[in-house]
Amino acid sequence: MKKTGYYSSGVFARMAKVTLRTIRYYDKQNILKPSFVSEAGARFYTDKDFVRLQQILLLKYLGFSLEDIREMLIDDTDYHFMLNSLNIQLKLVQDRIEQMQLVEKAIQDTSEAVRKEHTIDWNQMLNLIHLTGMEKSLKNQYQNASNISARIQLHHLYSQNQQGWFPWIYEQLMVRQGMKILEIGCGDGTLWIENMENLPENTEFLLSDISEGMLRDARRAIGGEDHRFSYQVFDCHKMPCRDGSFDLIIANHVLFYCGDIRKVCEEAVRVLRPGGRFLCSAYGQNHMKEVSGLVQGFDDRIALSADKLYDRFGKENGREILSEYFGTCEWRQYEDCLIVPKPEPLISYVLSCHGNQGQYITERYKEFRAYVKRKTDRGFRITKEAGLFLCQK
Repeated sequence: MKKTGYYSSGVFARMAKVTLRTIRYYDKQNILKPSFVSEAGARFYTDKDFVRLQQILLLKYLGFSLEDIREMLIDDTDYHFMLNSLNIQLKLVQDRIEQMQLVEKAIQDTSEAVRKEHTIDWNQMLNLIHLTGMEKSLKNQYQNASNISARIQLHHLYSQNQQGWFPWIYEQLMVRQGMKILEIGCGDGTLWIENMENLPENTEFLLSDISEGMLRDARRAIGGEDHRFSYQVFDCHKMPCRDGSFDLIIANHVLFYCGDIRKVCEEAVRVLRPGGRFLCSAYGQNHMKEVSGLVQGFDDRIALSADKLYDRFGKENGREILSEYFGTCEWRQYEDCLIVPKPEPLISYVLSCHGNQGQYITERYKEFRAYVKRKTDRGFRITKEAGLFLCQK
């Protein structure tokens, strides 16, 4: 019996312009299950299933394996998830376009060399081969960008402090004309994008990150024509910068991820001019504590992070670490909390954390969503305990 709003496998395949065999294969691989199966075993799909199919087809087009795709999808078609997914997919497509342009140029250069020299430069050919292998990093870029987007979005939507984190950070920087500024671990450049209208003209910004994908996102968002900004991939444990070359260094939620925090501090002191400032943000031990309580209330095996970031570098111990390297060190707290009235952005945040939640939530996703919905129906309050240390050389 036909159900209203449901399409048979064959109709769904024709509407999606794929083969029925493809639909059956995705069902068998457990990445696109039907919304309804009749007693006779007939499979039916809905309009919501087109959202998941779109994600599968695009990620497959970009070179991901079905195993990768299975890890990257979540069974939810709420507009919040769809918009976030589309934004990340757009970044992936832009990354692939940039990669293919590099491949195009490498082929052209090699062809030109063959035409002129009547021989092959094997080094150039090897460079071309390495270029065509760049796609292996796209999965990590997708996951990193998805995680960062989810975290920023939750705070952007539901923070009670109307100023916002990034405008508040910029206010503490006291940026002036003629300054040379370095940001380590710049991510997608949100700090500067949100404060663009306040940036002085005669100022130099070097944005650095260990991830090429993050730097590409920052460059695209800021615009390559803004000559105040330059970009460089490097590890902040060994900064390729001259001694005393910067007036200000920013490490926004970076130090607690570093393998050797003291080495990073040594490098910061080295590349700062006398009197230069080092600004590094951190969390306190109460930050987002309700989120951990939420997931453990669902399943007490879940740990959102094997390492508590504030134990490595936080409000409670940061001054002791920094005072070994800087003459003055002052903590400034950002007063805020979150009131979350709906489940989807909170679920996105939970899934973005560095922990074991995936193995316990993914298989019980609908149950978890219902659980979070009950918790957020009257507004779910989350403590924010974040701020920054402002240090001077």
